[in-house]
Amino acid sequence: MGIIFPLFGIFTSFILIYYLSSLNRSNAFLALFFLCCNVVVLIYYGLHYTQDPFWEGICFVHFLPLSYLLGPLLFYYVKTMVTDNHRLEKFDLLHLIPAVFILINCLPFTTLPFDQKAKIAHEIINVTEKYSLDFQFVSFESILVSRTLHLVAYCIFSLIYFNRHARKTKAVLGQLATNHQILKRWIYLLCGIQFIISSNSLLHMLTVVGINFDFQSDAYTQIFTSKQHYFAVAGGGFFLQNFFLFLFPKILYGNVSFNPQNGNSTIFNEFKSAIPKKRKHLEIDVEIEEELQIYLLTLPFTKKDFSLAQMSFDLKISERALSLYFNTVIGITFSQWRKKIRIDYAIELMNAGESKKITIEAISTKAGFASRSKFIDAFKEQVGITPSAYIKSIEI
Repeated sequence: MGIIFPLFGIFTSFILIYYLSSLNRSNAFLALFFLCCNVVVLIYYGLHYTQDPFWEGICFVHFLPLSYLLGPLLFYYVKTMVTDNHRLEKFDLLHLIPAVFILINCLPFTTLPFDQKAKIAHEIINVTEKYSLDFQFVSFESILVSRTLHLVAYCIFSLIYFNRHARKTKAVLGQLATNHQILKRWIYLLCGIQFIISSNSLLHMLTVVGINFDFQSDAYTQIFTSKQHYFAVAGGGFFLQNFFLFLFPKILYGNVSFNPQNGNSTIFNEFKSAIPKKRKHLEIDVEIEEELQIYLLTLPFTKKDFSLAQMSFDLKISERALSLYFNTVIGITFSQWRKKIRIDYAIELMNAGESKKITIEAISTKAGFASRSKFIDAFKEQVGITPSAYIKSIEI
């Protein structure tokens, strides 16, 4: 029966993936996170309950790097969920270094012939229960302990990032998004469940590798050396995580809106409103286009902190709908569109003679650019020449 838990979670992951085509792209990281979580549980189940040397050989050590992806995927999800940038920066790839390091560290074992690996795995799991192997840099015991500490640290880090972003949003916009509370409940619940699972796993691994504490009793040792207890907490925790996702339908379907919710809303109504429906794109796109044209008359893009979230607040249109409009109708991302209209506005200023009164840096500031260098790079990319060259060309 225990195998149903991770299989249900894998099914949930594919539901998230299914709705990625036109909805919240950050759910890609949530889907990968759920998939990795449940694969980890499935591997543990196959390793300790099948009693099959073939499955023991497959599951033993090979998937250890996967455990070091859980934390980064959780953080990537939180980061992309609360910002209007659903793409990772190069700096974000540094979070994957531990997984790569463990992959390289385990090569002396993973490159052995399969029969030999299966024999070693069976010996350790069912006979000696001594988790000692020859690796390159760090011991097997250290990996088993550090992978849980790694996830605990990312749970805390993700919550800190979420709260810092909320404070920053309130300071910049003067208010929080109307979807803040549902996101807060979901992210706190998600990180809380992972914290419990990883803490239990940490105590289990510390006991298994023989690290004892002064407060440790016979009952404590019996509980945390028990595979049944470990799998009950880990498998049950991941199952609850999968189950709770269905209680947050707007998260499940990536349809978190900035529009205020009806006070009489029920779970059934939330499911009904959250499930993506076929709609007449032409009518909605025309409405957005009309509102956008009026909105641009106020020159909101000239502010340095102008973002998709700001536009969503001002127009009372969800970020999801705006992102879909930019990607499908205009054919570019919001960031590309913002840069384009800023350059267009800068050209208007130059054509109006502003370049005779103020410097290029002042024009870049008036157009909303954070720095002169970024303005010059964007201008050259769009126009083909530098701002100085353009000014000279219109003065001839």
